[in-house]
Amino acid sequence: MSVEDAFRAEHGRAVAVLVGVFGDLDVAEDAVADAFTVAVERWPVDGVPPSPAGWIITTARRRAIDRLRREASRDDRHAQAALLAAQRAGPHEEVGPVRDDRLRLIFTCCHPSLAMPARVALTLRLLGGLSTAEIARAFLVPEATMAQRLVRAKGKIRDARIPYRVPREADLPERVKAVLAVVYLIFNQGYVGPRDELCDEAIRLGRALVKLMPDEPEAAGLLALMLLVYSRREARAGGVLLRDQDRALWDAAMIIEGQALVRRLIARNAPGPYQLQAAINAVHSEGVTDWPQVVALYDQLLLFTPTPVVALHRAVAVAEVSGAAAALALVDELELETYHLFHAVRADLLRRLGRRDEARDAYAAALPLTESETEQALIRRRIAELATSS
Repeated sequence: MSVEDAFRAEHGRAVAVLVGVFGDLDVAEDAVADAFTVAVERWPVDGVPPSPAGWIITTARRRAIDRLRREASRDDRHAQAALLAAQRAGPHEEVGPVRDDRLRLIFTCCHPSLAMPARVALTLRLLGGLSTAEIARAFLVPEATMAQRLVRAKGKIRDARIPYRVPREADLPERVKAVLAVVYLIFNQGYVGPRDELCDEAIRLGRALVKLMPDEPEAAGLLALMLLVYSRREARAGGVLLRDQDRALWDAAMIIEGQALVRRLIARNAPGPYQLQAAINAVHSEGVTDWPQVVALYDQLLLFTPTPVVALHRAVAVAEVSGAAAALALVDELELETYHLFHAVRADLLRRLGRRDEARDAYAAALPLTESETEQALIRRRIAELATSS
């Protein structure tokens, strides 16, 4: 395992454990960053340790304690408090995946006193190990704006002494929306990346949330949605759009599990946005997609989530029902100039209409807006095909 692999797999877990030890987000994040810096220096010389996660956590804890001792000696009350918390926690022991720590970290970051965008962004930063630039792209905002949000969010958690724990059952409803949004964004970042470890972690967290909140249909809806989308990961190399994919490559076990969840949710008749998205993907996972049904489900989804991104995906379905011209008219009304899929969808519709030069320009506009190597390769292939056929 390389240091980069360890960072991707263990950053969130290490930060979660260190937050539990020190009770401070900044101390935990800085300590884990220090530990990975040491790993970059030591592992190529000493070799990868038998337990990379345990090594990172132990090294981070020691580094943090050393730093806090120096700062506490200068009468820094903040450092003194964090050092006292670490002493009360005792030495770290390697006891498996420490999954509850990650769930507690999500609920800490999703406290209702924080604005919703800040809750989601902070959790993506700490748990997902995403850079500020990556999170800014997920929110379609400038990097400087996102950096300010992260600083303010961590400061508010520290100043308000927000506890690091899963809240009582009565307090779950006010946090569930943000928690689900965080898990879904972690999944999306992994799926687009592609970074399988983020998708796997999001699905694991989804299962944990369903177990924690068995009566919350949106938690089950999110789990079903992630399973059904992730079932297609092996086929994405052939095309981002479903009609370009080889369905034989889809994961049958994930589809069966996701469809079963959707059927149970339909029987409950308490629809929400994640359930509707899961239902849409369940329709796609059948042998042949029922496109009119997909359009009808998107119509319902727009009532819950009236966003340009949902409208864009609905337009893709409209193209299959009413033709590319009708879909293009809908897409051209949307304001999503910084979103790569907006340009990619426009390009595909223009290509289907025979407007090759415009399609090539739209693909070119999409290319710099995505860092996904899979999507970049597909876009370049489309541009080459248009150049050959013109």
